[in-house]
Amino acid sequence: MYAIVESGGRQYRAEVGHTFSVEKLPYEVGEQIEMDNVLLVADDGEINVGRPYIDGVSVKATIVEQYKGKKIFVWKYRPRKRYRRRQGHRQQYTRLRIDEINLD
Repeated sequence: MYAIVESGGRQYRAEVGHTFSVEKLPYEVGEQIEMDNVLLVADDGEINVGRPYIDGVSVKATIVEQYKGKKIFVWKYRPRKRYRRRQGHRQQYTRLRIDEINLD
């Protein structure tokens, strides 16, 4: 059994017991959250697709960790103009562990 959930404009496959990372959510480590933006549920070959979301279905997850991704560098360069700029960025992420999928 798995579900496709939406978080931060992206879609993730959620299976009970698995973990995945999403863009930072404003919760503390150890808190349990409920995700209502469920797009698809597959259970024993039976697939239920929402338009766009499925009513009455939710996914419960626990916040495992808040962390930063690796640093990326953005370079700007103009030849013959002595223009060079370097800017760094580190995206913040939240790691979720899926506890259960409720099919109310």
